[in-house]
Amino acid sequence: MAELNIVLVEPEIPQNTGNIARTCAATGARLHIVEPMGFKIDDKKLKRAGLDYWYLLDITYYSNLEDFFEKNKDGNFYFFSTKAQNRYSDITYPDKSYLFFGKETAGLPEELLKANPEKCVRIPMISDARSLNLSNSVAIGVYEVLRQWDFPKLLEEGQLTKYQW
Repeated sequence: MAELNIVLVEPEIPQNTGNIARTCAATGARLHIVEPMGFKIDDKKLKRAGLDYWYLLDITYYSNLEDFFEKNKDGNFYFFSTKAQNRYSDITYPDKSYLFFGKETAGLPEELLKANPEKCVRIPMISDARSLNLSNSVAIGVYEVLRQWDFPKLLEEGQLTKYQW
């Protein structure tokens, strides 16, 4: 199965990180968190947002971006930002894709974006909107990659509980 990775750089809001953890758990994506975080990992709001999916989660923590890049040299990196010029849906995502998302108040470091312009992508929105919620942005990115990969190993049909289809 192809490998999808989500990288949160200095997340600040526990509920967003919990929602993102749940998305990763439900889709089989690996979660990477680059510190510092704006909360403690045992935060009740974080756990509540992730509900009972924590046992499904593959999560790794890094002390900073340098630590992350030193330990993940062979990936295909894509940087989601409102400052990017390329649409996220115009990219073809290969195996070992890492989707980066910055902290809620500032996004990703601009020096990272400047050094990788062809790998920076944005989610289109109206000009007066500053940004989407972080967990919504991650879900959009994750499902675009999985759509391109034809949803590998994901359940694609459901069942009614009281009736038959």
